Amino acid sequence: MKNFDNKIVVITGAASGMGRAYALAFAKENSQLALCDFDEEGLKETIKLVGEYGKNKISHRVFDISDESATFSFAQQVKAELGDADVVINNAGIEGSSQPVWTSDATFFKKVMAVNYFGVVNGTRAFLPQMMANDRGVIVNVSSIFGLIGTPNHADYCASKFAVRGFTEALMVELSESNISVHLLHPGGINTNIAQQDYSKALSKHFLTTSPEDIANYLIKSLKKGKLRIVYGNQAMRTWILSTLLPLKLINKLVWSQVKSIIERSHYDPQNKL
Repeated sequence: MKNFDNKIVVITGAASGMGRAYALAFAKENSQLALCDFDEEGLKETIKLVGEYGKNKISHRVFDISDESATFSFAQQVKAELGDADVVINNAGIEGSSQPVWTSDATFFKKVMAVNYFGVVNGTRAFLPQMMANDRGVIVNVSSIFGLIGTPNHADYCASKFAVRGFTEALMVELSESNISVHLLHPGGINTNIAQQDYSKALSKHFLTTSPEDIANYLIKSLKKGKLRIVYGNQAMRTWILSTLLPLKLINKLVWSQVKSIIERSHYDPQNKL
């Protein structure tokens, strides 16, 4: 899609971070916006900031993206208030336990998969019929560079982002003969508030350095060029190259060397088991 003027753009997880940055970037493109998030106060702030860019029409709702029925209801709301969606950015996501597998509670694995993966599935399936009816549209599913390589203390998060990658690459093929383009975004270290656990906060000081505004602008440029796989942010391109060229054993050693000084060694006590 070359022009987003007056296009209806749906953004999940729009209350902060990359989601808010996408909303502001598309507002500058004079798009109509459909915004949702679980964080009501944050979403209100995003809507207020969008209002400073002009008279963009906005549809919004507060709900949990892992709730399938709520997501489909939001899609009907958007259709009624704005019209059929032109662009859907499935961005909503949460962090995991930031613990090794054997100390992570199963609830983390279930919750992270529910939001990060099934949230993408829900957003895609809810709005895809609108696009298919018109044989046009753009779907952007947000994975991560943690959907390219496995990272210690992030098995739950990595699993969800690898799942997004597989789902999206399959969808690309399924829609390859249509006029609906599917794009897979692998952000690197983006400076958002996703890191809440002690370990992830320590890692974020070294890793989360690219601004949300930068990746939002890069995404729009990439969509206008028709780029299907979009890799951007701190360590992103390096990670992508390593994941495609090096043997897995060597990748694992390189990843461990980068994070071992930050990880609390007590988490890896062989006596500390499930």
